[in-house]
Amino acid sequence: MRRCALSISPEKVFEIAALGLGGNIGDPPAAMAEALRQLDRRDDCRVTAVSKLYSTPPWGKTDQADFFNCCALVETSLEPEALLDVCLSIERGMKRVRLERWGPRTIDIDVLTYGTREQKTEKLEVPHPRMTERGFVMKPLADIAPDLPVKGRKVRDWLEEADTGGIKVAGDQDWWRAR
Repeated sequence: MRRCALSISPEKVFEIAALGLGGNIGDPPAAMAEALRQLDRRDDCRVTAVSKLYSTPPWGKTDQADFFNCCALVETSLEPEALLDVCLSIERGMKRVRLERWGPRTIDIDVLTYGTREQKTEKLEVPHPRMTERGFVMKPLADIAPDLPVKGRKVRDWLEEADTGGIKVAGDQDWWRAR
């Protein structure tokens, strides 16, 4: 009797990544909604939660139009840098041009967290190094992951210290499905 070795393929391991999306040129809510739909259509990503949509004053470079911002949780089998590559590819597909740091943009997609992983490479640092300082990140992230630990504290605790002045709700949590 001849024996056959069974080939068992390992199951994909999925992690939950938090993404921050924003923009202030053109129709940023439509661009962010399309980016979320593109991520959700992939076999290696699934959007599991999206925050409310917020209108936020510019940060860093303040002489520009207000931004729209949101956060999303994505279940993914991609490694962090591969997820970043997908996000950058979506940005390029939407004609994102990087002319100046913190400058105007059609869309921006940042990998904020990746499970509980902490890593710093030339390409990506998770958790995002400045996310806890930014009300436009902490407020929407608290909508969908208030108990998420970031740098030893929960998102809700970081939010208490973040500057949320001028941040206004611009859409409920289903805003991205309606566009």
